Amino acid sequence: MKLTTAGESHGKTLVGIIEGLPSNLPIDIDFVNNCLALRQSGYGRGGRQKIESDKIEILSGVRNRLTLGSPLAFQIVNRDYVNWQPYMAPEGADVSQKRLTKVRPGHADLTGVIKYDQTDARNILERASARETAVRVAAGAIAMCYLRELGVQISGYVKCVCGVEDKAFYPFERLAEAKEQPLFMLDGELQKKAMQLIDELRVAGDTAGGIVEIRVKGLKSGFGSCMQYTTKLDSILCGALMSVQAIKGVEVGMGFGVAYKPGSLVHDEIYLKDGAYVRTTNNAGGIEGGMSNGGEIVLRAAMKPIPTLMKGLNTVDISTGQPAKAASERSDVAAICACEIIAECVTATALAEVVSARLGGDNLREVKERYSRLP
Repeated sequence: MKLTTAGESHGKTLVGIIEGLPSNLPIDIDFVNNCLALRQSGYGRGGRQKIESDKIEILSGVRNRLTLGSPLAFQIVNRDYVNWQPYMAPEGADVSQKRLTKVRPGHADLTGVIKYDQTDARNILERASARETAVRVAAGAIAMCYLRELGVQISGYVKCVCGVEDKAFYPFERLAEAKEQPLFMLDGELQKKAMQLIDELRVAGDTAGGIVEIRVKGLKSGFGSCMQYTTKLDSILCGALMSVQAIKGVEVGMGFGVAYKPGSLVHDEIYLKDGAYVRTTNNAGGIEGGMSNGGEIVLRAAMKPIPTLMKGLNTVDISTGQPAKAASERSDVAAICACEIIAECVTATALAEVVSARLGGDNLREVKERYSRLP
């Protein structure tokens, strides 16, 4: 299974192609669109979300809501393109307008300009923009449709917003409640404190990051491999999360906490109960030796504050070489809720690729039969 994406933030459309889906997989379009809506929700979002109302349009590979086994192509139309067509149209555009030369610290602007030999950071930021994640959410929601057929569930919540941290550990069944909250947090008092902080940052022209926790339940053991470094499940999942714009750190299970404890308090002891191997703890986060061990997979991702600040940080105007304040594109104060649903979806896409690689199968019946035979 493979996902390819294309499109610019203010271009005509965002495009995705998924190869390798088995035939007869039901595609829940309402579920996909709900995931897209969740990506646009959350306390602290900016004005762009009022313009766009993302919906998936499937172009090929599906008939009567069932996959055909051929590549599934889809698009998400950028409604804002009508306002940007004079400056973005591939057929011809006035590129002297909407130029961005006051490159933003923390963004792809300057490094991209140098790498791709540009004089206008617009040619970089349009693709580097987190707007690209709309495609990855849609694809991830489709991957979730695939995984759900095998009894594998993915969920998550916001654990921290700019230092306001929830240190509790919640049962998987409670995680869905987070999507009903304005900041996807499960502790109401901490959520109020975080929302107040976001309000203060908005006034100050500043931004916030945070931490999201993603959990996978129902995956059998043995997915991933210890035989080659490129096939280790934790490497694959962490790489998927790190590929999301603004993610600067990822943990599995106890994560960085393992460095502060002795081995006797880190490693999950193994017992034999009723003929099955069990662990009473899950510090490994469901992955040992690069393979799923049948336990709940626990991932956490740290999102940096959004680099587009309304007050602008010190930078250089690449057109003049003079000191300047960084450009201020329309932006969010906090996009941690978007980050959470994006993290769920990229986890689903990466996991579906791993599952598909092991199970194979040209149609859903074959896939489910092969999964059912695993221990």
